Amino acid sequence: MATTLPVKISFSLPDGWQSAPPDEVGAPGVAFVALHPASIDGFTANITIAGRMRNDGATMREIADESVQRLQQAGPVEVIKKQDVGTPDIPGLTDSPGVLQNLRLSTTLHGEPLELVQSQVYLGLEDVVAPSQRAVIELVLSAKPEQLAAVLDDFKEFVRSVRADQGS
Repeated sequence: MATTLPVKISFSLPDGWQSAPPDEVGAPGVAFVALHPASIDGFTANITIAGRMRNDGATMREIADESVQRLQQAGPVEVIKKQDVGTPDIPGLTDSPGVLQNLRLSTTLHGEPLELVQSQVYLGLEDVVAPSQRAVIELVLSAKPEQLAAVLDDFKEFVRSVRADQGS
């Protein structure tokens, strides 16, 4: 079942991307899905947005590690790159560093093996009234390795467009 984000955000989809209902495209647990129809080749490259409230002391890197652990339940996962990203990259959403990690994973689609790459960005937005609470937003690009070159710049453009709504 599709979820809602703990905070309101705004963003712009690059040209060539179309939003899709998460439940209809098999993406339970996310709040938003965008598909890249031009990349259809047994798998459609996609961007998902998910989020939840956290009131623990986990760092963004630890939260990114949790994602790797979840994905490993479905198959092998290799962390290709992990780096902190700061406010110059995502100036409208967060005042604290986020984390970017790139993964290679093996899974199945319709019973057939499938190799995917993911670019994941984790961003935190602290509650100014209760600083121990924060919303964690997860932005994820999933694509086949041969699709990545065609969609990676779009994902970067999308991430740069993400902003917290002023009323949240």
